[in-house]
Amino acid sequence: MAWVSLKIEAQDNTADLISDTLMSQGALSAIIEDANADTLDEQPIFGEPGDPPPGIWQQNLVSALFDEGVDITKVMADLHRQTKLSHLQYTTEIIQEQDWVRATQSQFDPIKITDNLWIVPTWHSAPNANAINIVLDPGLAFGTGSHPTTHLCLAWLTHTVAAHDTVLDYGCGSGILAIAAKKLGAASVVGTDIDSQAIQSSLYNAEQNNVVADFYHASQYKTQEFDIVVANILSSALSVLAPALAKSCKVGGKIALSGILKEQAADVSAIYAEWFNMQDPQYMDAWVLLTGTKK
Repeated sequence: MAWVSLKIEAQDNTADLISDTLMSQGALSAIIEDANADTLDEQPIFGEPGDPPPGIWQQNLVSALFDEGVDITKVMADLHRQTKLSHLQYTTEIIQEQDWVRATQSQFDPIKITDNLWIVPTWHSAPNANAINIVLDPGLAFGTGSHPTTHLCLAWLTHTVAAHDTVLDYGCGSGILAIAAKKLGAASVVGTDIDSQAIQSSLYNAEQNNVVADFYHASQYKTQEFDIVVANILSSALSVLAPALAKSCKVGGKIALSGILKEQAADVSAIYAEWFNMQDPQYMDAWVLLTGTKK
């Protein structure tokens, strides 16, 4: 069995209409994606506490899945008739049936951060049983250790966390950084995120790793001071959140900032230099880790 994937270019004011209409025409699923995803033009949409709710991208792809026998020409004609939208650009692709679980799992092997720190999916055995092994499966929340931004933060934590430290993971995603900090010996860790799914993911992953950590939605997080603050989020958010993250770090405490492209590093570093003595950036591929000590 196979399916037909139909992708239609859409503007921010037409994407929902196209998606809903395709579902009414018998699509098995329809999702809206950023047309510029995984490029430098990728447009973040997020909401900080007190801000309006997340919106939608300006340039979109509406991706719909149909049974193999569908007549795409008729689908597009009906879409035009029902929505009055014309000259829609689209592409199609045949998706062959496969074991999606096995296909997904095959893409994720244990990830070595250092000799003593590994990220291990549940379907694998730990390559080094004597290392610190974080059991973590790819999921909805960002942060599996495979992305350079997460990798940089984890490596930094391995030589930064001490037994007495308190740690804040701001934008915790999967909870991986908070979990790693606790396994590396931190006295206590707190994670916060604007996404409720991320909080649920973090709580689940902490339980799977026998780690005690507190995770809060950003709307419920009360600012306190920590020895270490780590934030692996988009550079635009890091810039806006600089005063809040600085307030969350003790004098003499350390901060690590990731989710930053090389060309963004100087601007972000200059913002945080108001509160921190910033150190030389660390690089991995096109990404940067910025670190500093609170003045």
